[in-house]
Amino acid sequence: MAPDSVEIDHPIVKNNPIFRTCYEMNEANPLLDSGMYWIDPDGKGIGDDAFTVYCNMTSGSTLIFHDTEPKTDVGHCAGRGCYSRKVNYGASNRQVAALIALSEECQQSITYDCISAPLQFNGVDFSWWDDKNGEPQYFWSGNNKSIHTCQCGIDRNCVESHITCNCDSIFQKPLTDSGTITDKNILPIMRLNFGRTMENSSSGLYTLGPLECGGKLETKQLPSSCEDLWRIGHVFSGFYSVMGEKFVETLHCDFSRRPDQQKFQTWIGYSDVKSLPTYFFVQKNASFNRTKTPIPFEIEQLNTGKAMDLSSGKFTAPRMGTYFFTFTGVVNFPTTPATSRVALSLGLYSNGKRIALGYVEKGNNVVQFSPVTLQSTLMLQSGDQIWLQITAMSAGVYLFDSNYYYTHFTGWLLEEDIFSR
Repeated sequence: MAPDSVEIDHPIVKNNPIFRTCYEMNEANPLLDSGMYWIDPDGKGIGDDAFTVYCNMTSGSTLIFHDTEPKTDVGHCAGRGCYSRKVNYGASNRQVAALIALSEECQQSITYDCISAPLQFNGVDFSWWDDKNGEPQYFWSGNNKSIHTCQCGIDRNCVESHITCNCDSIFQKPLTDSGTITDKNILPIMRLNFGRTMENSSSGLYTLGPLECGGKLETKQLPSSCEDLWRIGHVFSGFYSVMGEKFVETLHCDFSRRPDQQKFQTWIGYSDVKSLPTYFFVQKNASFNRTKTPIPFEIEQLNTGKAMDLSSGKFTAPRMGTYFFTFTGVVNFPTTPATSRVALSLGLYSNGKRIALGYVEKGNNVVQFSPVTLQSTLMLQSGDQIWLQITAMSAGVYLFDSNYYYTHFTGWLLEEDIFSR
């Protein structure tokens, strides 16, 4: 039975019930005494009204009471679940669900005093309880839904070694089964059903404890869902940026709904977030004819993030992510006999490994200028280096440039892998 209301008029909570759980209240006000307080798990100013609970300030746990707390006699009846009673809690289903979602753990105790009133007889379940979804459950302690058991079955100390609940014994004497349901995903107990108490000598009396929730379910350092934002304390519906699997994503969160309801979270798309904007555009103003050497550049039109070093010709990725690079140059070919062919090949290198190749050649006897180009989209780790170099060229061939700036090298960070930081 609920304790007397010893703190319900406390000004901190009556005039401003901002706390969602007793645990949060205890964190903010460690000197408060245990007693009845107002809380609002689904968020202040939205959803259902705040309600009162018993706060155990020693443990920080929240207790929600119901109308089935006194020890109750199930009477005499023969069939499966012939005694049935709905459990009504002192809070709305929405508020109870919100409290459970916010808490690290929840539990509810139940005790059954019996005489010749088996919970299960010859493999048939005569008694069970309904979980929050209305599904029947036949376990009476712990969190293993797959077996019919009471606490004595878990502890292996039932009055008969082959049974898992004392009340299932053939002994016609007063026995007791007690246990605590700890699977918070199916709590609270919404209905109790008992049967097979038809004999005059049979009896069954149950005691159902309050729903008790404690602790705080920790949210990741960076929220990845509307539910994470809700746990942190967001209550205003709208658009939010969260951490996706690899990139920042935009969600619409409808905090007027519960996390388990449809349209509580709507995925909108990806957010283009870069911790360090990175893009460059560099050029040459002089010809170049060395092979197997990174091509340097003389003109810096743009170099945001300073990842491109002109003198060495090397780009160093500042962040893990996807990058795009493009190069255009002009190759000068000398006069050659009509029957001979000359060429130049140019490679894009990543950490010394060639990953792309551009090639151009000519086969006539006149001076010729020909373009050479390269484009690549690459996934780079932080610290990876990218550069260009001539891999091979015929005699007299060179990469031509002047103050017209024919040679361009451009690159930029397309998408950053935020998780790598």
